[in-house]
Amino acid sequence: MACLSDIDLATLHEHRLEQRWHYGLANHSNYHHDHHYHQDGFSAMTRLCLERSLHKQNTDSRKIHRDLNGNSLNAFESSEGGADKSDLGNNCFASGMQRRRSGTWPRTRSLNAPSPFQQFGPCGRIMKNSAMVMQIQDPASQRLTWYKPPLTVLVIKKVSDASVLAPFVQLVDWLLQEKNMVVWVESAVLEDVHLNEEVKFKAIREKLVTFKDGRDDLTDRIDFIVCLGGDGTLLYASQLFQQSVPPVMAFHLGSLGFLTPFRFDNFEEQLTSVLEGHAALTLRSRLRCVTHRKGEKRQEAKVDANADARPAANSILVLNEVVIDRGPSPYLSNIDLFLDGKYITSVQGDGLIVSTPTGSTAYAAAAGASMIHPSVPAIMVTPICPHSLSFRPIVVPAGVELKVSVSPESRNTSWVSFDGRNRQELFHGDSLRVTTSIYPVPCICAQDQISDWFASLADGLHWNVRKRQKCLDELSDLTASGSEDTLDEMENLKLYDI
Repeated sequence: MACLSDIDLATLHEHRLEQRWHYGLANHSNYHHDHHYHQDGFSAMTRLCLERSLHKQNTDSRKIHRDLNGNSLNAFESSEGGADKSDLGNNCFASGMQRRRSGTWPRTRSLNAPSPFQQFGPCGRIMKNSAMVMQIQDPASQRLTWYKPPLTVLVIKKVSDASVLAPFVQLVDWLLQEKNMVVWVESAVLEDVHLNEEVKFKAIREKLVTFKDGRDDLTDRIDFIVCLGGDGTLLYASQLFQQSVPPVMAFHLGSLGFLTPFRFDNFEEQLTSVLEGHAALTLRSRLRCVTHRKGEKRQEAKVDANADARPAANSILVLNEVVIDRGPSPYLSNIDLFLDGKYITSVQGDGLIVSTPTGSTAYAAAAGASMIHPSVPAIMVTPICPHSLSFRPIVVPAGVELKVSVSPESRNTSWVSFDGRNRQELFHGDSLRVTTSIYPVPCICAQDQISDWFASLADGLHWNVRKRQKCLDELSDLTASGSEDTLDEMENLKLYDI
């Protein structure tokens, strides 16, 4: 509905009277004068017309009334019918007043204000109250809530690392004995020779439930995930669950540990607190990547009204980034970039990085991108060594769809990898579509969303670490004052720090 103003009062008055019919109010006036409008949107002339109309309805038993849908209704001739007519008129007027009070009456007092009925897609709309137009969720409001006590836990450990064996056995034994949980591990873990030499592990080996990556589906089987190692264990957990991901608690037993905020020293206390629901969450968004080969029909995700969206068979969810590069070719990559079907630019260089906010501190950071907090809904596009001095990294909204294809003028093909895995070649005519997935990775925080992230920046990347500048002392203040006596005195005392 278009917004109206008080500039053309005659047109406004006519438009208002037409709307009264729509809402079931009587209209027997054809006056078009300049009126003063009250705060509720009714002018004095409109009020007079409505009162006259209602008075005629109450006195003339042969008048024709209209219901709320605009249909004609014949009034009764008896005195009992007269009461009905009066009630009809009163109800009609009361209905109009109720609509004005409820806020559903069209706005007239502002020229530029948005209509309260304006809709943007299935989810968004402009609020009636201007103070509620935008609502920003506080990341601190994301808390872990168990609808029932977790029963099954998946333990992922860093492979080929002897330093993780003892913590792994200690954790698994505690979960089995103290918490009576069903512990899942990958079948390859049981094949570790050094692990099988542990006497304590031999006693609990038969109690473990195993799975094989790429063969067994863990969907709806795991309540909780514990990672022992570095950031790669969290990336592996994201790869295992290509739809909904259970909450992940990552312990720092690797090298960098940017995504692993927990220390293993007091793991019993920390795990008990998490299992009781006392923890904050960081929802790390993922990218849904679908590769379309030349000549193949595009397969959309099948959507059921009573179920979640089922991803296409060739889709991959990544937590960090998807990288398109020139591979072993000596020529520059020539990649066309589209955003929501619109051509944006061509990337000529070593390649392109499309990353999540989580991945903005990984490969993208090394390529010169900004670091984005994981709670920010965005997609980062970063060129790799572009052959242009003005090609800077950009950030686009999380809801858009990016399409990357090999340019027809490209001298070579391109290669694409997903979180460093599943590397494959893109030929001319192939395309890669990337958008934000509806399945984030819920990572449990050691403190909160803000403290954990800045602690990782400081500890893992040494962000803004430098020697502190010395403060000004009294002698420095005197030096800055420019006094000749003071300068001479300081020169004699040889206090200059050259």
